[in-house]
Amino acid sequence: MKNNFRTVLPTGILAGIAATLLVLGANAQASLSSVLYAASALPILVAGLGWGNRAAITGIVTAAILGAVLVSPYFALAMAVFTLIPAGWLSHLANLARPASELGGPDHLMAWYPISDILLHLCGLVTLAVIALGIAIGYGPELVSQMVDVLGDAYRAQEPAFPNDPAVMAQTKVMFLMMLPLMQGGIWVTLLFAAFYIAVRIVSRSGRALRPREDMPSALRMNRHAIFVFLAGIVLIFFGGVPSLVGATICGTFGAGFLLAGFAVFHFRTRGKSWRLPVLWLGYLSVLIFTIPAFFFLLSGLMDTRRAIALSPAGKTTETDTKDL
Repeated sequence: MKNNFRTVLPTGILAGIAATLLVLGANAQASLSSVLYAASALPILVAGLGWGNRAAITGIVTAAILGAVLVSPYFALAMAVFTLIPAGWLSHLANLARPASELGGPDHLMAWYPISDILLHLCGLVTLAVIALGIAIGYGPELVSQMVDVLGDAYRAQEPAFPNDPAVMAQTKVMFLMMLPLMQGGIWVTLLFAAFYIAVRIVSRSGRALRPREDMPSALRMNRHAIFVFLAGIVLIFFGGVPSLVGATICGTFGAGFLLAGFAVFHFRTRGKSWRLPVLWLGYLSVLIFTIPAFFFLLSGLMDTRRAIALSPAGKTTETDTKDL
């Protein structure tokens, strides 16, 4: 599908405007800030997946200019680095294809960039973004100590009986120090991939998809090389200091990737079962309410790593097949 430049440019500009409005809405509505920030990636993803790289780049530049004019250059930089550039890069990767014959496949088919590698790139990009954010705000024991003290004082103002045990507060600060980058990275990977999935569905329904739509339960797995990065993150945690914070970030981002793959495995293996729907709901609710069930899905993702490559007829994007590597 060829894109006319006269439609690409307006589409990119509209995507940039929509992304900026969503980020501004996130700043105004604290309760939905994470969701709105992640949703700001959706217009860029739709533009990139449906209209190509020029539309995505136009959207990112437009959003950056609007952010710098309406708020500040720092705001524009943060918006671009943490959300929009990763969205543009994901749409670029998703549209990459080459003849399947180059991979040992049939001559009449095209092979598309694997979903597993797209998820791997997302985990790496979010890891770098969270580390950059930590450097920018001076994240460390002192900052976390101040945050915990403020939270403790606020809670004691509402509940005077709340104990003020120094030992307990010290343990809480250590836990917060490690958990914040881990949770931030994991949540951000999950939200951005959700935006990517929704964008794929929207563009596929519109008929403008450059990439053929894939069956996510069978295609969504982590690249096997991601296991070594995840293990490196676990090892770094035991070093203490800055390496431990980097390790916690890696565990959060790549752990979220394996968790998403685990959910995909769960969907795939329950397909066709009469009890599938209630079990799926129970599985998702258990992860939201409790922590332990998440390790089951994480383990499932770790045990099933592969690269499923989507294949489609050359010049067509309506039919797909997959080939595992």
